[in-house]
Amino acid sequence: MKHIFVFNPAAGQGTALSQLKEQLQSREDCELYITKRPEDATVFVRQRIREMPQEQLCFIACGGDGTIREVAAGVVGQENACFSVYPCGSGNDFVKAFGGRDRFLKPDALLAAKPMALDILKVDDRYSMNVCSFGFDTAVLKTMSAVKRKPIIGGKNAYYTGIVKALCSSMKTGCTITADGESFFSGDLLLCTFANGQYVGGSFRCAPRAELSDGLMEVCLCKPISRLSFVNLIGSYTKGEHLDDPRMKDIIVYRRAKTVTIESQRGLLPLSLDGEVVEKKRYTIEVIPGGVNFALPDA
Repeated sequence: MKHIFVFNPAAGQGTALSQLKEQLQSREDCELYITKRPEDATVFVRQRIREMPQEQLCFIACGGDGTIREVAAGVVGQENACFSVYPCGSGNDFVKAFGGRDRFLKPDALLAAKPMALDILKVDDRYSMNVCSFGFDTAVLKTMSAVKRKPIIGGKNAYYTGIVKALCSSMKTGCTITADGESFFSGDLLLCTFANGQYVGGSFRCAPRAELSDGLMEVCLCKPISRLSFVNLIGSYTKGEHLDDPRMKDIIVYRRAKTVTIESQRGLLPLSLDGEVVEKKRYTIEVIPGGVNFALPDA
């Protein structure tokens, strides 16, 4: 099997690339590709698969969850290709479902990993490997992206700037959601996640019951609450205890589904796909069971 490391140069604070090059320089069965722009990884992976249809290929996403999403999108439905992860991004949420990033940081273990089939979420004409979400957390993400290069409110303070702005202006999002053809929710909500993996936002265990190969997504929404309640309950949500927390039984709406549709009640609706924000009025999200081959290193 040929291993192709697809590297996001923005990941790892400039150190991960040099470390990886040093570890791989003597391996003849490996090559390294550095992405040039957003979505370049998907284009590259698809092109390499077309060029080498008879060879078994493993594309290793070197970066964060966005890089994983792009690489996974390139191998969807390809029998001769799989992907794995060298996690050097900021959040690394996807790999937490397998115990965390340390399992994926040994190149020898990555090269020996055997492929297994995992589900992937298809969002209209895009894909998500981990979690789609909208509402409060996506509002935070949008603000972070907008201010990250600004003095004082940007940089390391961008997350807190996003939280403050969302608390002031994004506590309610109007939408209609159907799940497997049934009405699931209509009205205002605080946030909603559609999960293949378990974690989102760097530390929030939004879908503690999620499994990556069960053919189902975890749909969980939180109804609007006061800012004081938000502060009191955010710890439970962070730990993944919200589905069983009696304080949240009238706030959380939860089910599993194969297909969902989302329709905005107030203009464009920003939706985060593993950290990439898109904006439309209507979305369809469906699970593609066993849609991608994933090489999991031994623990």
